[in-house]
Amino acid sequence: MLKRRVIFWGLAFLVSLYLGAMLFLSKNQRALQYTPSGVILSVEDANIPGLRLINIPVDEFVNVRGWYVPPALGMPIIVYFSGNAGSFTDGRDRFADMVDDGYGLVAFDYEGFPMSPGELNEENILADSLAVFDWTAQFSSPIILWGRSLGTGPANYVASIRDASALVLETPFTAAVDVAADRYPILPVASLMKDQFLSREWIVDVEEPVFVAHGTADRTISVQHGRDIFALAKNAKTLWIVEGGTHESLWDDGLWEQAKVFFADLGL
Repeated sequence: MLKRRVIFWGLAFLVSLYLGAMLFLSKNQRALQYTPSGVILSVEDANIPGLRLINIPVDEFVNVRGWYVPPALGMPIIVYFSGNAGSFTDGRDRFADMVDDGYGLVAFDYEGFPMSPGELNEENILADSLAVFDWTAQFSSPIILWGRSLGTGPANYVASIRDASALVLETPFTAAVDVAADRYPILPVASLMKDQFLSREWIVDVEEPVFVAHGTADRTISVQHGRDIFALAKNAKTLWIVEGGTHESLWDDGLWEQAKVFFADLGL
């Protein structure tokens, strides 16, 4: 009898822990998925030639704010979709490299991130991203979509329903929900997660040439995600895997030089 009671209460304790974990993840999932606070770098402090602040309307109530640099004559504009933490302005150094080589730039904060007030969720991130692409298209320059980490989701989405010249995916996922499943394999994240960013579904509709970059030591998004998304792309061109590369190291590992080779091969 005592043994049965011990087993019963032990199982009850484990079940309560499991249900508690599910409840915690369900209630706090966006706090776990996004870290939208951070310092905004001003245009003046960025010190990038030609840089100006832009305000892009998403609808009659919402604007997103970002940076714009016009391209050199005949050069493309890179529309940059940033990750899940801080302001896009954290990418100042890489933006300066792009601009120094003549590329135009549009980069922005999604709603709910430091420069763009609003409600933070997948629906709004995708709407913001489409609005930014459509704003950029007014200049009639070739457009390169560049997504990093979380930003590979909206970059994939935009590429699946708009016409750009190329798509760069830096440390991509097959889906945000797949990353969550990697981290919490015993929990039903597919049922709990609201913002799933199903890149594996969008990529099959992408016509643009695709460049994927990932590192074998990425502990945030497994390199297998990069390999899998590349395999799903109908116009996959370059898969650049860095042995020992991490989630944060690819730019220093030579990503920009690799990307420029990819662009040159496309005549961009």
